[in-house]
Amino acid sequence: MEFQTQAAIWLQIAHQIASRIMAGEWPPGERIPSVRDLGAELQVNPNTVVRSVTYLQEQGIVINQRGIGYFVANDGVQKALEMRKKAFTEDLLPPFFLMMDELGMDWNELQHIYQNLKNKL
Repeated sequence: MEFQTQAAIWLQIAHQIASRIMAGEWPPGERIPSVRDLGAELQVNPNTVVRSVTYLQEQGIVINQRGIGYFVANDGVQKALEMRKKAFTEDLLPPFFLMMDELGMDWNELQHIYQNLKNKL
């Protein structure tokens, strides 16, 4: 995983785990990899992963079964989606809209660009 400089690594890891849960890689009720395994996979200190997973636990996305590991909560997919939407609307959209205003872009132009990009994906 390549980390961005503008956000804390532990938060980027939490968002990556949430995205993997939303994608169905770990469905509700399934155990996610151990903190050590995730740390090795992402090439980060396991303590960083602990902070990420603790945050996801606080958000209700994962649950800790002491001595067994972390599992995706029954409503973990929905909670992960809510968390990611909140991060998108609070962290990414404000500077995006500011840049749109600075460049004098309108919704029609943006919609055209969006359709072109969407077709390429």
